[in-house]
Amino acid sequence: MPFITFEGIDQSGKSTQIELLSRDLSRARKSFINVREPGGTALGDHIRELLLGSGHEDMDAWSEALLYAAARAQLVREIIEPALEMGKIVVCDRYLDSSLAYQGFARGLGAERVLELNQWATGGLMPDLTLLLMLDVDASRRRLSRRATGGDRIENEPLDFHKRVEDGYHKLIQMFPERIAVIDGGQAADQVHQRVVAIINERFGWEL
Repeated sequence: MPFITFEGIDQSGKSTQIELLSRDLSRARKSFINVREPGGTALGDHIRELLLGSGHEDMDAWSEALLYAAARAQLVREIIEPALEMGKIVVCDRYLDSSLAYQGFARGLGAERVLELNQWATGGLMPDLTLLLMLDVDASRRRLSRRATGGDRIENEPLDFHKRVEDGYHKLIQMFPERIAVIDGGQAADQVHQRVVAIINERFGWEL
């Protein structure tokens, strides 16, 4: 069964689309699990608090990248690989493309170096399909401003950081054209969902 990831800048609608896809997978009686990054395991949830919580605004860029890779390694070994071996579809909210965009490009660590780190951490496990919800930074900031809760440590980075993240995702499209499918995240949620389903059905021969 496939390993499917959702990617995009903050507020691009990943969680909503995963919820809608989960409904369709359930109706089609397909066995699946949803996971998110960072987190999804006891260790990963602790790392998530370090990465996204307050009090670590001065975190070194490589420390940040290594923490993401550590949480990802645990998630792969503990949850993702066992699920795939059991024949389950795995749908993941963010995976290593986030590290490439945020730490590789936006933090300036270098995409190739961050990719090498994460391939080592995950044993080379790559998604079969990545659905990239593209949304411009201005729209992302507007959506964030309407949210009741404040942003996390990454969301509260300066605007120019998020513009570098957006640019990083554009570069990833060029790096992995066979794996990454681009969807306009500025559309209404139902329109985005229709496109998600169409891409998945075409890629895997399903009828969701």
